[in-house]
Amino acid sequence: MGDLKLAVVMEIEIPAGREDFRLPEGVDDRLRDVLDRQDRGEKLSSAERKEAEGLVELAEWLSLMRLRAHRLSAGPSSPS
Repeated sequence: MGDLKLAVVMEIEIPAGREDFRLPEGVDDRLRDVLDRQDRGEKLSSAERKEAEGLVELAEWLSLMRLRAHRLSAGPSSPS
């Protein structure tokens, strides 16, 4: 048998302000701190690495949501 693939379709309400799709300030500060320490060559604990990876993934997802909200608010566009 082939690989079974599942799709999940979610409908979310997009807030009026695209700036709502950002990490909270404290969370963003923590991510910057951990990444700055890593950039300086400091060894991160396993928990800190996992935390940073998760926060980076979340930040990327929020950026994608911000882009999609921007495209939706711009209205229909002509095909490229």
